[in-house]
Amino acid sequence: MADLTLRAFQNTKVHAVRAGHARLNELFTTYYHAAREVVAENLWPTRCAACGTLGDLLCKTCSSQLDFIDLWRACPICGAPYGMHQCCECNSYSLKGIERSTVPFDACVSAVRFNRVAAQIVRTRKDGGERRLVTLMAYHIACSIPPEWIKPESVVCFIPGSSRAIQKRGFDHAQELANEVARLLGIPVLNILAIQKARDQRGLGRHLRAQNVKGRFSVCRENMPAYIILVDDVYTTGSTVMAASDALKDAGAPRVYAATFARV
Repeated sequence: MADLTLRAFQNTKVHAVRAGHARLNELFTTYYHAAREVVAENLWPTRCAACGTLGDLLCKTCSSQLDFIDLWRACPICGAPYGMHQCCECNSYSLKGIERSTVPFDACVSAVRFNRVAAQIVRTRKDGGERRLVTLMAYHIACSIPPEWIKPESVVCFIPGSSRAIQKRGFDHAQELANEVARLLGIPVLNILAIQKARDQRGLGRHLRAQNVKGRFSVCRENMPAYIILVDDVYTTGSTVMAASDALKDAGAPRVYAATFARV
């Protein structure tokens, strides 16, 4: 009996010591990151992503210039800002120009129009390395997503960057954005799409963009979720989002929705 009591005491002491070490490690990590942020802020102070003013990632003036899309006026299918009654982008005539008769996704929304401020936010994050902007972009995307898209079976997926782009930037900007959107929505994120080589979309016209991404994506999993929210940063002509949606639908996805930060 005495031996059992001694062993119980020793086990309790060991657990207490381990718990104390874990708490110390947690505190050390917290203070380390805080100290690092202070040093970084003094050496490289935060500037507005749009105008360069010292202070915040996005100053109040530039924040007020974000052109938010009114979802009550937007097209309920493709998300064009003023297409509620008659859309100029997903009608049969416009789609014929990119060799389509319908859009492959079930619905699409975008948070803001692609004006000067939105463009600077996207460029500063992707090419300027200001990864903290992902929180701002993801927040506005999450706010624009209709509640009916969020089901127990819903997941977020993303359009993966090319290996060359990831190597150049040091991170996959699309995956980071999807991770943050999924966190805000409280649903999981899945790596579903794989990408083949293609030319950079920047500088290409509407028709060439569609041709460039045709058949570019494949699916890297067998069982498809019932509801997929495809997240991207910018909807320009829709070619990339549509090509990715094609791959998801062809793989058997019942519902594919698209959500982007900005809409050209």
